[in-house]
Amino acid sequence: MDVKAICEVVDGLFTKRSSFMLLLQDIAENFYVERADFTLTRSLGNDFAGNLMTSYPLFCRRDLADQIGQMLRPTAKEWFHSGVLDPARDTTDARRWLQYADTVMRRAMFDPPAMFTRAAKEADNDYATFGQYCKRIRLNKARNGLLFTTYHLRDMVWKENGDGQIYIIARKFKPTARDLALTFANVSPKITRMIAANQSLEEVNCLHMMVQSDIWDGNPKGKPWVSIFYDADNAYEMEAVPVWTKQYAVARWQTVSGSQYAFSPATICALPEARLIQAITYTLLEAGEKSTNPPMIATHDVVRSDVNIYPGGITWVDRDYDERLGEALRPLPIDRGGLPGGAEQMRDSRAMIMQAFYLNKLTLPQRAPEMTAYEVGQRVQEYIRGALPLFEPMEYECNGQECEEVFDLMMRNGAFGSPADMPKSLQGAEFHFQFTSPLHDAIEQVKGQKFNEAKQLIAEAVALDQSAAATIDATIALRDTLMGIGVPAKWIRTEVEVEDIKAQQQAAAQAQQTLAAMQQGADVAGTMATAQKDRAMAETAVAA
Repeated sequence: MDVKAICEVVDGLFTKRSSFMLLLQDIAENFYVERADFTLTRSLGNDFAGNLMTSYPLFCRRDLADQIGQMLRPTAKEWFHSGVLDPARDTTDARRWLQYADTVMRRAMFDPPAMFTRAAKEADNDYATFGQYCKRIRLNKARNGLLFTTYHLRDMVWKENGDGQIYIIARKFKPTARDLALTFANVSPKITRMIAANQSLEEVNCLHMMVQSDIWDGNPKGKPWVSIFYDADNAYEMEAVPVWTKQYAVARWQTVSGSQYAFSPATICALPEARLIQAITYTLLEAGEKSTNPPMIATHDVVRSDVNIYPGGITWVDRDYDERLGEALRPLPIDRGGLPGGAEQMRDSRAMIMQAFYLNKLTLPQRAPEMTAYEVGQRVQEYIRGALPLFEPMEYECNGQECEEVFDLMMRNGAFGSPADMPKSLQGAEFHFQFTSPLHDAIEQVKGQKFNEAKQLIAEAVALDQSAAATIDATIALRDTLMGIGVPAKWIRTEVEVEDIKAQQQAAAQAQQTLAAMQQGADVAGTMATAQKDRAMAETAVAA
């Protein structure tokens, strides 16, 4: 396909998902009002939540987004660790180099100009609300650091191939004519004329498309992706460059067959309750206002002024009116019997929304002093069963994609030094990432408990049979446990170093045994010599 054909495919993708934008707009208006501009244009100063009666759905969305951030990227921990897929390559030297690479990655990601934290916060809210986000990861203009940007889903489309992998990603954006001229060496002649006519600040509709190189007609030079910048207003190709990375990380929560777009199970479940709770709140507010400021009944031609029911207000009535015929001014009777039912329905709706956002499952059980180790283990298991289905898919969709993209980008730009300095076991290896979170801490607690249980069982078995102590290789079990709980690799000696120490200890023990045997032999020889001397003296004494 040439660039124009690819643009036609992208235009079709934007057209087909127009109805999907209506759903996202509805979701945003109920849960994420700051993003509620999918189908309309908002101006600065608009009241974001002007259509809402209660902010409870917004609170739940915000809390879930915060939980996602804390679970996937806990601020107090080093939350990602690189590794290799092949266990045979997972040596201590390899781990040391990978931990060095992790340190370099972490420093580059959290460098303030990279804007990682800002992009991650925006992505967490998009993910919790819409079930997906699109984040771009690239080098900055000076090519001396990373740059993270989360884009509005309104401006993004993508398409899957037969294997379910995204192979086209496109973004709409509107730079000024001046920005285009400064960024690209090849721009449309119309852009040049706009700048010459003092129209350099006018916006131009453009597209950035990332496509797999096998569908592009140009020469990819062996690279898997092609980055295309296209001036849509002027139908002009500004740049088409083969690249190694796809630059965009598209994280999707829950997908359905037949659609490349995802949904948030939280907001889909909570949307009916969010509409209901707004209606209930409006009704209760109106009923409360009627109770405190009730509608009035006034007798015709008797009330001679406006009805003033504010504090200190005076309402004038005809002095000749006979009140035995009824009060000239009285409140309209109101049935307040439905207020308790409405309040109960609101509590039920709040509970449903909270459950829809998984907030009832995201609290790690606290250990009480009177709880036994077994009770703690059972509660941790219950927490894992509740939280694991929620966060396990997120680790690869969110953290996994981004860390792999950052690692590949930094590796290809020499951020980790020369590839020749890598341990031989890592050269040509496939890398993957593991992540640390409160959920994984709970899982590691279970591993530690299993290790302790195994020790207790072996101790009990040894009392019956001494050979039971050889059932478990303590060295391998300890090494696996230490690595599992995240002990730094530089704290742990390599297998070769451990074998050398064992050999030295065995040699020292052997030498000690040899010395002891020699000492014992010397003692025996001395004893025998003394005995022979004593015997000779005794024989001499007898002969005399």
